[in-house]
Amino acid sequence: MMKKNHTNLHLLISIFFLFTFCSWVSLALAQSETIIPVNVGVVLDDLKYSLTKDIWLRCMKMALADFYATHAHYNTRLVLNTRHCRESVVSAAAAALDLIKNERVKAIIGPVTSMQTSFVINFGNQAHVPIISFSATSPSLTSLRIPYFFQFAQTDSSQVEAISAIVQAFGWRQVVPIYIETEYGEGIIPYLTDALHEVNARVPYRSVIPSSATDGQIVQELSKLMTMETRVFIVHMTTDLSSRLFVKAKEIGMMSKGYVWLTTNEILNRLQSQNSTVIDSMQGVLGVQTFVPLTPELDELKIRLKQQFHTHNPAISAELDVFGLWAYDAVFAVAMAIEQVIGTPTSFPFQESNAASINSTDLEGFPVSQYGPKLLRALSTARFEGIAGHFTVVGGKRNSSNFQIVSVNGGGARTIGFWTLKGLVKTLNSSAGSRKISSSKFDFGPIRWPGDSLSVPKGWEFPTKGKKLRIGVPVKVDFTEFVKVAKDRTNTTVVTGFSVDVFKAAVRLLPYALSYEFIPFANPDGTSAGTYNQLCYQVYLGNFDAVVGDTTIRADRSLYVDFTMPYSESGVAMVVPVIDFKSKHVLAFLKPWTWDLWLTICFFFVYIGFVVWVLEHRINKEFRGPLLHQVGTSVWFSCSTMVFAHRERLVSNLARFVMIIWVFVVLILTINYTASLSSLYTVEQLQPTVTDIEVLVRHQDNVGYIKNSFVYDLLKQVGFDDSKLKNFETMEEIDEALSKGTVNGGIAAFVHGTPKMKLFLAKYCFKYTMIGPIFKTDGFAFVFPKRSPLVADVSQAVLNMTGGDEVLNLEKEWFKKESNCQDSSDATVSSNSRGLGSFWVLFLIAGLASVLAIIIFVASFIYKHRFVLVQPADSEPSTWRKIRALFKIFIEKDLDSHTYKRSNRQRDAVMDSPNNFPGTLVHHNSDHTDQMNSLFIGDQQISSIVEAPSDELLPSTTEVAITVQEMHRTTSNTAQEYN
Repeated sequence: MMKKNHTNLHLLISIFFLFTFCSWVSLALAQSETIIPVNVGVVLDDLKYSLTKDIWLRCMKMALADFYATHAHYNTRLVLNTRHCRESVVSAAAAALDLIKNERVKAIIGPVTSMQTSFVINFGNQAHVPIISFSATSPSLTSLRIPYFFQFAQTDSSQVEAISAIVQAFGWRQVVPIYIETEYGEGIIPYLTDALHEVNARVPYRSVIPSSATDGQIVQELSKLMTMETRVFIVHMTTDLSSRLFVKAKEIGMMSKGYVWLTTNEILNRLQSQNSTVIDSMQGVLGVQTFVPLTPELDELKIRLKQQFHTHNPAISAELDVFGLWAYDAVFAVAMAIEQVIGTPTSFPFQESNAASINSTDLEGFPVSQYGPKLLRALSTARFEGIAGHFTVVGGKRNSSNFQIVSVNGGGARTIGFWTLKGLVKTLNSSAGSRKISSSKFDFGPIRWPGDSLSVPKGWEFPTKGKKLRIGVPVKVDFTEFVKVAKDRTNTTVVTGFSVDVFKAAVRLLPYALSYEFIPFANPDGTSAGTYNQLCYQVYLGNFDAVVGDTTIRADRSLYVDFTMPYSESGVAMVVPVIDFKSKHVLAFLKPWTWDLWLTICFFFVYIGFVVWVLEHRINKEFRGPLLHQVGTSVWFSCSTMVFAHRERLVSNLARFVMIIWVFVVLILTINYTASLSSLYTVEQLQPTVTDIEVLVRHQDNVGYIKNSFVYDLLKQVGFDDSKLKNFETMEEIDEALSKGTVNGGIAAFVHGTPKMKLFLAKYCFKYTMIGPIFKTDGFAFVFPKRSPLVADVSQAVLNMTGGDEVLNLEKEWFKKESNCQDSSDATVSSNSRGLGSFWVLFLIAGLASVLAIIIFVASFIYKHRFVLVQPADSEPSTWRKIRALFKIFIEKDLDSHTYKRSNRQRDAVMDSPNNFPGTLVHHNSDHTDQMNSLFIGDQQISSIVEAPSDELLPSTTEVAITVQEMHRTTSNTAQEYN
């Protein structure tokens, strides 16, 4: 019984396992029926990048394994169909055509180079098969605007701003790009040039090296670069060509101190794959490298890749570069897009064209993928976290990532900084790039440059195989204190002068040696070969490397040459004869002030007198009386303030307010007049014949200038006719012409730059004086070619000199050694008279104060006598009669004012005193028109004392008392005689 039960148990277990196995097989078979294989093409070079090609291909296969390991439920499985082509574009096109027509691939990853890709993408566009590049970086590919092309490698145009930021940070002004003559090399140049121009760095030369160049051709091109002054080079080429370039550059000495080598990212991205010889020749190279964030997934991928290569060939050291990472992400993006497009387990049909050909490589009859547009949209919206960083497609290109700035030292590259969209940063963190960073202020820290140097190269040097700096100097007959060209006993040309000494002193301050020679700008007979404009133009033509002399900075010259900072003062002045001012001007006392100021002062004297009369005549007896008396008093009072001799007492507060301001104005005017007149009679003995060049134009006087000078153009612009302009070469000629004057065929004035005018006055200081500057210039400077690197260095040296005593000592040496004049003779003369412009603020304040006082007075007067303007309803006088009534009241004295009320109180006090006056003085006032003063003794009127019109003032209290006493004595005597 137990045996039977045991048999049944084994049978049940067998049935259970059989059922489980059948279920698993059925499920596997069902699942295998839903998985859809999708052909995807891969085009790689056969001969080139043999090891690198294997690394890229293994990265793609590992990407497929990783993708479907995490997405096992997907219905599609990519099948990589690899084609190995030769380096030519024809071979790559044939491989792509074979994949499209025979393998019916849904997408193609590759080819490798930009030139091959530019040819293949047209096939993909016609067949609606996306072409996905992970290694072609030329920006010209996306500019073709082909919709079925995706550039999942970072374009070269995204790194030009990082390179230009490095150039700006170190202050280099000239850069020479060295690039390969292919689609890849030429595509970046327009973007790189524009980026360099934005940081004020120019490209004087472009070095193009063919892709098939031999070592001899490379050396020949590098030797040509050695003869140029630029020492900053940007290398953009393929890895195999750049490795040969750096090896040859080291052999001929171009990896020594003073040189700067910058590289684009492809060279440094594949630096680990280079052998030790190439890396040793690249010591001190600086460049950009695509930044890939370190993640555990990346570390695991590198370990797995090395294990796979070690299994097959232990001697091979597989180093993963950024292109392998981009290939990994490209497979991820294609797998996601295909799964998104398929949706259901259906096949990917192709539609054959009518002209289909039997030949697999026929360029006619492309099969068109029906799922191409959907796959195009799916790839355009791909977004995920890739092995090389965040993956996003924008405009058919992968989103730009950050760059790290690296320096090649030892056996690898050392990171010295980073570049983000915000600029250069030291580290990448959450706060980095939060604000715009100035590249010119960025500090990379210590860098070991070529030649094992720690000092930053200045970016240019004089060519090691070049000639000395050819410096042109002008040839002159006079004013040789600036530049003098002469022959010594050995018939050797000797150049001396103030300008020459300043240049030599500036060169001594440079941090490097400067080899140069002076070459006179002269004809074979020794005479001048042309004007200063022509001399500057020789620099533009390349006949001279610089110009040293008394060359004025001019806007028209700056169009084709550059000037250093000026080493002399600026301006164009005018020299005119002087006259004895004391003996020839009897009205010298009028000279301290100009005529407009004199007239303004006279007007204000009359005006202030009138204002004071208006404010005082109704309440102040000193401003009353006959009309002429009132006018004379008012004007006298105003004018007497000039010497503060006024004695009239002011009663009105408004008048006192006006006089306070006016007295202050008069005080300032008096002080200025006294100082100017004292200087005129005690210091200044000579005066110029003319102080304004416009006067010379109006009088059509002759004016002189130095031959071949730019002053001629300035005088023409002012309005001088050619017949009135005369050129001279020596000081003696100028002195003779000025002594004659225009009437005798000479000149009335001589015009030139201020430094030379001072030199002329140093010799003739007692006969002439300098007026000006009449034109503005920027002074004398040295001339160099446009964007010459010497301009900044020499300008800095000139600034250091002008900030000290060295230039002043040179001026004393050259300009004072023959002068017997006093230092005051160097002072320029413009005008000794003060005009209205110097005091207009004072007159404005005085005028506003007086107007304000008048307004207040008029308003108060009208308000007080408003009864005149407001008449009863039955009486409607005309406006003119009202104005006449107001005017009549205005010219009368104001008996209600405090001054007259006080006088009346004093008089009443005197008249009411019985001890002093036996009689009574009675004042009758009727309507302010008729006034009568009578004396009464008892009840009898003795006589009428005063009968005065209303516009006369009452006598004072004392006068009334005296008059009454005399009348009392007379009355007493009369009474005695009568008795």
